[in-house]
Amino acid sequence: MRAVITRVTAASVVVAGEVVGQITSPGLLVLLGVTHDDGPDQVAAMARKITELRILDEERSVLDIGAPVLVVSQFTVYGDTRKGRRPSWSAAAPGPVAQPLVDAVVAAVRERGIHVETGRFGATMDVASVNDGPFTVIVDV
Repeated sequence: MRAVITRVTAASVVVAGEVVGQITSPGLLVLLGVTHDDGPDQVAAMARKITELRILDEERSVLDIGAPVLVVSQFTVYGDTRKGRRPSWSAAAPGPVAQPLVDAVVAAVRERGIHVETGRFGATMDVASVNDGPFTVIVDV
């Protein structure tokens, strides 16, 4: 499982003109990708990283300050661009495998008492963010 995690002051996801997920206070935008061999261990580890990484102001975590999180499924974080001019998506898990795991990460973060907004799995989404810093990390678990 891989995530691109960005510290934001606001972020939103729009699908077909409708806002489906939005955070309006400082928190994290998480672009989350799933690979073929991910399972419950990776779900737990990613939820822990999302909530406990000390990357917010004054080296605090989402758990420390109750910051919101916007999770957007993003298979392209597993794009391989080492060869040629077209990325390969073969490392990304197919939708029927990935969607339940993305949903499980969202549920695990919520179980920690964090407000989580989401995109819409499989939809064409317009994702907007106001990056804070900018501060972005890549997390592999």
